[in-house]
Amino acid sequence: MTTPGASRARFACTVLAFGFAFLYLPLALVIAYAFNESRLVTVWAGFSFKWWAALLDNDDMLRAAWLSLRIAVVSASAASLLGLAAGYVLARVPKFFGRTLFGSLVVAPMVMPEVVMGISMLLLFVGSERLMGGPARGFLTIVIAHTTFSLTFVALVVQARLSGFDRSLEEAAMDLGATPWTTFLTVTLPLIAPAIVSGWLLAFTLSLDDLIMTQFVAGAQSQTLPMRVYSSVRLGVDPQINVLATIIVCIAAAALVVSARLSGRRS
Repeated sequence: MTTPGASRARFACTVLAFGFAFLYLPLALVIAYAFNESRLVTVWAGFSFKWWAALLDNDDMLRAAWLSLRIAVVSASAASLLGLAAGYVLARVPKFFGRTLFGSLVVAPMVMPEVVMGISMLLLFVGSERLMGGPARGFLTIVIAHTTFSLTFVALVVQARLSGFDRSLEEAAMDLGATPWTTFLTVTLPLIAPAIVSGWLLAFTLSLDDLIMTQFVAGAQSQTLPMRVYSSVRLGVDPQINVLATIIVCIAAAALVVSARLSGRRS
């Protein structure tokens, strides 16, 4: 006779299995069909590496991937610096004139639809180009748009880390004669470094994945990887897209493993 506890446990395991299958089975199928001989993504014709070789010979796709990587690195680094400053102010300066407005502006990109942000950025860049002669839409405008969007996430991560920070460590450093700036560099910054790295990785991922806002601020000669993939998929799913998705999944999994090991050593 099955006990109620065993029934609940079996039901929970079944729901969990369906949840994992719903999330990860499509990824497994994409990885499997990256090694498919056939060009049709719904027909398995045998194991082959020919689409991997085809992707390496696809100059347009590689050029778009390199552009997206450069944009993601620059925008994530800029968002980390600005987000660190914003998060520090929100966590450590409880009262100043315009704090509510400042906090609202920091959080606004997170809750605002990307279409609205894209249109506003487009109007900003078109107006600045007409009035001041630049910047022309391209690499720089995409970096500015991605930085504006992703610094919110960095600021919130840093603010959350500083909210639970033991300030007695900073007070001890200043009691020993350290200046506020020295205390920040030698005590505060190293302790909140994991939050900054997490914010950087989040900003990097958001930039690498963004399509909607990028389409508004990108120029004719600056086609990022999501834009390239989207234009290719509209004409049918190319097996090279499966190969590209497999590479991205492997890189993301490797980054998660490295991050978990570093966190384990730190603890």
